[in-house]
Amino acid sequence: MNTDEIILPKHRRVLEGLGGDIRLARLRRSLTAEQVAERAGISRLTLMRIEAGTPSVSIGAYLQVLVVLGLETGLGTAASNDELGRKLQDLGLAARKRVSTRRGT
Repeated sequence: MNTDEIILPKHRRVLEGLGGDIRLARLRRSLTAEQVAERAGISRLTLMRIEAGTPSVSIGAYLQVLVVLGLETGLGTAASNDELGRKLQDLGLAARKRVSTRRGT
């Protein structure tokens, strides 16, 4: 089963939106697909797939394009507002206590 088959439609729309935003950012900067692909070190086909929101493209390729466009700072904060994780941590459910494997001496 390939990546395209396991992505839920809701999540596919998220990727398509991201790809569309990347394309608009490229066009606003008056950069051609060839220029961005070359600067990002990817093929033009990979850039086209990114702009289409293809889920099988590596996150590294997305990052390289965002760097070329000067938009990489937002990616680093993608998981920083982990509201659910904080609530679980507050409830004491997020982490199990480790059992010591050392024997008493």
